[in-house]
Amino acid sequence: MHVQAELEKLGLHHKSIKLGEAEIEENADIEKLDELNNALKQSGIELIEDKKSILIEKVKTTIINLIHYSEEPLAINFSVYLSQQLGYDYTYLSNIFSSTLGITIEHYFILHKIEAVKELLTSSDLNITQIAWKMQYSSIAHLSHQFKKITGVSPSNFKKLEHKNRKKLEDL
Repeated sequence: MHVQAELEKLGLHHKSIKLGEAEIEENADIEKLDELNNALKQSGIELIEDKKSILIEKVKTTIINLIHYSEEPLAINFSVYLSQQLGYDYTYLSNIFSSTLGITIEHYFILHKIEAVKELLTSSDLNITQIAWKMQYSSIAHLSHQFKKITGVSPSNFKKLEHKNRKKLEDL
């Protein structure tokens, strides 16, 4: 809604606005884009124009939507899913992502899965078996191993911690 309001203030018409992206109908001049960028920055939103950065943001948004907002289990391999969703070869996506961010898509995916597991451990009544199944881990052992590798503690010890370190999604 904020992006839409800022576009309207500047007299820019949008084709679509959805999580992570907005497409405007007309070609905006540099002054209007600067105004838009400054207005959005005040709200913690960044305007991205180069194609690589846009593609990386689309990869991130797809991963976040899949892990944090989708209830449907992934029926195909993640790399195939990502390629289908974005219309690019997975190797191409992976190379751009890692060369720009210094982290692989797989590691970024795992970090988000672990954050989702932390959320389930702290805010649900699900046990570790149910969480492993919900998050599509092949076993409890796999979940536990990955969780400890990323956080330094086991899921059961994390649940006992008084101050649970959780990260904002945009900080991953």
